[in-house]
Amino acid sequence: MTEVFSGGCLCGAVRYECQASPFAAMHCQCSDCRKTSATGHSSKLAVPRSAVKISGELKFYESQGESGNMVRRGFCPNCGCSIYAESSGFPEMGAISASSLDDPSIFQPSMVIFAANAPAWDYTDPQLPKFDKMPQM
Repeated sequence: MTEVFSGGCLCGAVRYECQASPFAAMHCQCSDCRKTSATGHSSKLAVPRSAVKISGELKFYESQGESGNMVRRGFCPNCGCSIYAESSGFPEMGAISASSLDDPSIFQPSMVIFAANAPAWDYTDPQLPKFDKMPQM
């Protein structure tokens, strides 16, 4: 995967650059990610929080995830584009929304998490490892 990558929101008010390679790329089928993505799963890149530099202002929504951890989801307050998330269960890790990447080919999924929640109509690659919950990272 690429060492440095960037992305942003639909309207351009929020931009980010990540200075590290992702250590995981996943589809998440938890109910919160399904709702925030408005589809059957969200696609995320797990990266070190310290490697992400965000310009512009994100608005955060915080809720308790199915894991029991508090999850902060950051989105553009202007266009609503999902950009970034953090979980209290992984204090060093951030999750970048793959849909916000400037170069979408960077995202190469390596797993499906919260697969037990998958709606029947949401297709993911059957070759990917599936975890009913969040695996240890």
